[in-house]
Amino acid sequence: MNYPKELMYTKDHEWLKEEDGVAVIGISEFAQDALGDVVFVNLPQEGDEVVAGDAFGDVESVKAVSDLLSPVTGTVCAVNEELLDSPELLNSDPYGAWIIKVENVTDKEELMDADAYEAFCAEEG
Repeated sequence: MNYPKELMYTKDHEWLKEEDGVAVIGISEFAQDALGDVVFVNLPQEGDEVVAGDAFGDVESVKAVSDLLSPVTGTVCAVNEELLDSPELLNSDPYGAWIIKVENVTDKEELMDADAYEAFCAEEG
């Protein structure tokens, strides 16, 4: 498994990277591996509010439908529309295929660094 050091992670297996005050959010390789082949993504709209710990969309794989839970509170300022036509990008590059970008970010206390997340995943195993 890959745990990029520059990212922060949640216990729900989303990752977050901050770029100029904007949180870029996606799913981790651990989540992608557990899901299997992603076949559909349900995304929010730009301008939607997201709340830390609450669902902002979902991913459908050949195994199940799983909620996407926001790692932070804020306002969606961008949505990766490419995923609507090519959800399989989450399979091939989970750390390159971001899902949403959020601005006016608060509530990021629950995030883990890569080392803590790797230990958490090892326990979930």
